[in-house]
Amino acid sequence: MEHILPDNYSSEEKEEILRRYRALLDAWHTRKERQDLEMVEHAFYFAADAHCNQRRRSGEPYIYHPIAVATIAAQDIGLGRTSIVCALLHDVVEDTDYTLDDIKSIFGEKVSHIIDGLTKLDQVENTESMQAENFKKIISSLSYDIRVVLIKLADRLHNMRTLNSMPPHKQLKIASETSYIYAPLAYRLGLHAIQNELEDLSLKYRDPVIYDSIRKQLNEVRAEKTRQLKEFLAPLEEAFDLRGLKVESQIIERSTHSIWKRMQSKQLTFDDLYGIFNVRIIIDCPLKMEKISCWTAYAIITDIYTPNTSKLKDWISTPKINGYESIHAIFMGKDGKWVEVHIRTKRMNEIAEKGFTAYWQYRTDNQTESGFDEWLKRVNELISSESDSTLDFVDTFTNDLFSHEIRVFTPQGRAIILPKGATALDFAYNIHSEIGNHSIAAHVNNRLVQLDYVLHTGDQVEVVTSEAQHPQEKWFEFLITAFAKSKLKAGIKEFRKNYREKGEERFEAIMKKLNLEASKANRNKVMEAEHLTSAVDFYYYVAEGKINEQSIQKVLKPQSSTSGSGFLRYITFGLLGGESKEKHETLESSGEFDFNVATCCNPIPGDEVVAFNFPGEPLQIHRSSCPKAIEMMSRYGNNIVKAKWQPKSEIAFLAGLKILAIDSVGLLNKITNLLSNEMNLNLHSLQMESKQNLVEANISIYVHSTQELDLLIESLSKLKDVKKVIRL
Repeated sequence: MEHILPDNYSSEEKEEILRRYRALLDAWHTRKERQDLEMVEHAFYFAADAHCNQRRRSGEPYIYHPIAVATIAAQDIGLGRTSIVCALLHDVVEDTDYTLDDIKSIFGEKVSHIIDGLTKLDQVENTESMQAENFKKIISSLSYDIRVVLIKLADRLHNMRTLNSMPPHKQLKIASETSYIYAPLAYRLGLHAIQNELEDLSLKYRDPVIYDSIRKQLNEVRAEKTRQLKEFLAPLEEAFDLRGLKVESQIIERSTHSIWKRMQSKQLTFDDLYGIFNVRIIIDCPLKMEKISCWTAYAIITDIYTPNTSKLKDWISTPKINGYESIHAIFMGKDGKWVEVHIRTKRMNEIAEKGFTAYWQYRTDNQTESGFDEWLKRVNELISSESDSTLDFVDTFTNDLFSHEIRVFTPQGRAIILPKGATALDFAYNIHSEIGNHSIAAHVNNRLVQLDYVLHTGDQVEVVTSEAQHPQEKWFEFLITAFAKSKLKAGIKEFRKNYREKGEERFEAIMKKLNLEASKANRNKVMEAEHLTSAVDFYYYVAEGKINEQSIQKVLKPQSSTSGSGFLRYITFGLLGGESKEKHETLESSGEFDFNVATCCNPIPGDEVVAFNFPGEPLQIHRSSCPKAIEMMSRYGNNIVKAKWQPKSEIAFLAGLKILAIDSVGLLNKITNLLSNEMNLNLHSLQMESKQNLVEANISIYVHSTQELDLLIESLSKLKDVKKVIRL
């Protein structure tokens, strides 16, 4: 049967659609038998017909998007026929009149099942949790078909590549959601190339000034850095040949987001960082020779260059949880500059680039479970565990399963993988819920520690238990794993059931004394006031006296009182975008309105900022690069208002600076004189500490704009003996 594109497309569009489809076929590197090609061709023309009346915001035919997603799935992830078909069809059910039953009857149950996982929910009552509900649906698919997540990542990557056609508030929502959820998910699945691009594009739209600045500096140094690394590689390539190693060497540029993250964590400027460009050594060798070949290459490099052994990282002996394997080492070049070198084999490199799909391609039947298998187990445990809300699920997933991992050991020597920051109690619950519920302490490396002790890679842990111990609510404060929190919650619930009868009797006695009915309605009012969702917890708190006559009377028999309103500060600033045109106009025309400046990031006029508009509350103002703001934008996309400060000279904002200097007589006087006399700024606080002739000063200062703050930083940097000034 001959397929024809609908006449809704112009002749030029038809030609371009077919060109993109042929590019998809060229990118498809897995098995391509005749029946595979026929099925993909059928899906392509079906999707082109289904979307023929739809256009993207850019005005292009909508079918460009499914073709692009399928191309990413085939080329960048290495997926096969079924995944390519699903990528082509992934928006058909959501955006057209076709149903899942139609897809099932035409393309089969497997394709229909994956498409169902990719189709957004549209019946969620709470719009604030819509994003979280859809994300939970995607994550839940890991338990039955990981291809749903892989195709969703391809879909998100193409949406990020074409994000410039969206309005500003949508850009912020999608970019924050991407960096908070999808980029870490790509990392966990070993898709490093996709992770890097998602993070870079997210930074580009969240904080364009920072992104453009780093890109500009990269462009300025790229040629010189490449020349230096080629000189570094020249003697190595000759040495590898002499030893019979088949090696491909590459010069790799670190991603923009990774550079910015390093600048922040190390508090260094772009010029101070090393490893912005690094060397990758890829060895072609048999599977059995991989470790020997990699360490042989390392030894050869040490014959020519001096290594920094304190920075050596061996992810070959103990691969990362996402399957990543490599040796990372730092060497001193002949020019006196440090060079970062990654040593790996062709197999390791393919797993590093294509992650999960490459990992399963190379996996053997007798291979023991890897960290990746362990991670999938933890995902399934989280999916099957109870959670109070979908937002809690998302928070727990990102905090637990996206964090870096550690390896600790039982007394018998069994390795246990936990998230970085896990405590002895997390370990106890990981072994067994009853051990966790009755834990009182732990022996870590034969030393007795408390349950909140933070574990480190290599620790050997033995839990100390007592039958007299019972699970306690305060343990939630230092548990970090979803599995442990779920088991603790279940343990507390089971323990508190024993107090139900005592709690009911005490509640009835209190209500009788207050001359009120001990009804379910009255109980629920008190529960709501105490932020409780379980009757088991309510009666336990009553039995223990934590909910007493006074607290119940306060809810059910409140005394009349007059509460004063807190001081509100007002400032005018323009608004760019909003969830609707009406909302935009209302805020734009309001002139002045109340707001709260977030203390977590202390934005000041001139910063890239974002506002959150929640009903009945002042606007919350954050810097758009603030981690808390990124989390909120990923959860409350409909509440985003892109804000732009209009500075007012009479209003000052608090900013923090760190000054690093050589200790010298009169340094403090120079700093305070510059602040007070020369720049006429109001100092809020100043802390100085001197160690071995070096001074570190933290100051809080009131400024009116980023321009004023930049001028202050520049002036402080020019003071004698001041070496660095950093905004906190």
